[in-house]
Amino acid sequence: MLPWDAEMAGQLHRETIGSTLLRGNPLGDPHERPIWVYTPPEYSARPGTRWPAVYVIQGYTGHLSMWANRSAYKQPFPETADAVFASGEAPGCIVVYVDAWTAYGGSQFVDSPGTGPYHSYLVDEVVPWVDARYRTLAQPASRAISGKSSGGFGAMITPMLRPDVFGALATHAGDALYEYAYVPEFAKAVRYLRAYDGDIFRWWEDFRSRPAFSAEGDGTLLILLGCAACFSADPDGTVRLPFDPVTGELVPERWQRWLDWDPVRMVDRYADALRSQRAIWIDAGTRDEWYLDVGATAFRAGLTRIGVPDDRVHFELFNSGHAGIDYRYPQALTWLAHRLER
Repeated sequence: MLPWDAEMAGQLHRETIGSTLLRGNPLGDPHERPIWVYTPPEYSARPGTRWPAVYVIQGYTGHLSMWANRSAYKQPFPETADAVFASGEAPGCIVVYVDAWTAYGGSQFVDSPGTGPYHSYLVDEVVPWVDARYRTLAQPASRAISGKSSGGFGAMITPMLRPDVFGALATHAGDALYEYAYVPEFAKAVRYLRAYDGDIFRWWEDFRSRPAFSAEGDGTLLILLGCAACFSADPDGTVRLPFDPVTGELVPERWQRWLDWDPVRMVDRYADALRSQRAIWIDAGTRDEWYLDVGATAFRAGLTRIGVPDDRVHFELFNSGHAGIDYRYPQALTWLAHRLER
C-alpha cells in the first residue's frame, strides 16, 4: 500500500458553513466551520439523480482535518469510503463529514449551555445546508449518521431525538452504559486533581500553558471537563463535575443528568424513534478500554426488548481495543448504503 494521497473516483468538496446557532457560543469557538461533502463517482454524469446521504461525526478531540491524516499501511476514511463506491461494492451515496469540535475537545453533539447548541447545529443547519446545495434525497429514509466513540454516541442519540431527520445509524464503540464507561474515570480524576487542590479549572489553566498531553492525566481530565460541560452545566453555563473532585463521591443530581444521556437508558424513552429506523449498525472491540463493548451489548439488547426487527440490526463484537478500528467504517458504510431508500 503506497503512503501517498490516492486519486479518488468521486469528488471531495471542502467548503465552509456559517452557523447562526453557534455564533456567540459559551467557549468562543468559531461559528464558521469547515465541512466536507463527498459526491460519488456517478454524481456529475447523472445530473437528474438524487442520492442518499451518510453524515459522519467524530470522536472526542476529533476535528475535520483529521480525516486527512495518513498513517503507515492505512488509508484515510475518505479514500476507503470512495473505494466502496468506486468498486461497485455499495451503491453511491453522498458522504458528509461534519465538524463539531470545541475548545474542550468536543460537543457530544448535544445542546448545552456549557458548550453551545451543537445538536441543533447538526440537524437544523448542517442538514438543510447540504440539502440545499447537493442533490440529496431529503428524507429520513435516505439519510444516515455514523460515528465512533463520542461520534458513535452522537450517532445513537441523534436519530432518537430527531427521527424526522435521520432514518439509519452506525455506531462504532459508541459511549454507552455510563457506570462502566465513566465512573472508573472519576476515581482516576480525583487522583490527578490532587495536584490542583481538586480544581479542574486550575488544571485547565495549566493544560493550556504547556504542550498538550504532556502530563499524566491530561486525557482523562480533558474528557471529563468536556463531558461535564455537555451534560451537567448549569443554565448559566457554569460547568459542574458529576462527582466531588476531592472525595470522589457522586453528586446524585448531576450524575443523573449524565445518565439521562446514556443511550442504553434512552432506549425505552425513544422506543418509537428507534423502531422507525431502517438500519442500525452496532459494533465494538472486545478489549475496549472503556468497556464500550459491554455498552454496545446492552444497547443491542435494548433494541430487542422494544421490538426492533432483527433484520434491521447488525451487531458485532470483534477482537480489538478502542483504537485502530477505522477499518470498520467502510464496512458499516457499505451496509448502510444498501439499506437507504433510493
